[in-house]
Amino acid sequence: MSYEPLYVAYLVYFNRDRDYFECHEVLEELWLERDHDPLYKGLLQVAVGLFHARSGNVSGARKMLLSALERLAPYPEGALGIDLGKLRRETAAYAEALEPRQNRSFAYYDLTIDIVDPALRDAVEQAAAEIAPNVPQRRKPQRGEKHEERRLKLEQRQRELNG
Repeated sequence: MSYEPLYVAYLVYFNRDRDYFECHEVLEELWLERDHDPLYKGLLQVAVGLFHARSGNVSGARKMLLSALERLAPYPEGALGIDLGKLRRETAAYAEALEPRQNRSFAYYDLTIDIVDPALRDAVEQAAAEIAPNVPQRRKPQRGEKHEERRLKLEQRQRELNG
């Protein structure tokens, strides 16, 4: 199975860089291209929830993670070559830890998306060698040279994959 280059880039930014803002940027493009597919929206929202949690916006993080869980609920455990079941369980636990009634302070932590399809794992490893991390990571929308560069690279890669 072949995977969308934007989805592969999302996984690189999510797992390697923990750059949840960039995850939002790349997956939003794919979500729009795929006619607002709820599966991509749910994955996008997991990243946005973690971005908010890391920034200290606990309420926004919890709302986003709960929304992500609703969108991801109908899909099978191995959808899109990842362990979606594990991601849902960990996202639910994260949202619970952000519950305002908890009598403990929240300690931020990252999540990792486990890749179960070897073809996807190979695609992510290959893409990781080509995708430079954003240093420093962006904190707000900023479409510019890097965005355009990434878009052109991904389009070229898609043309190569399609033969």
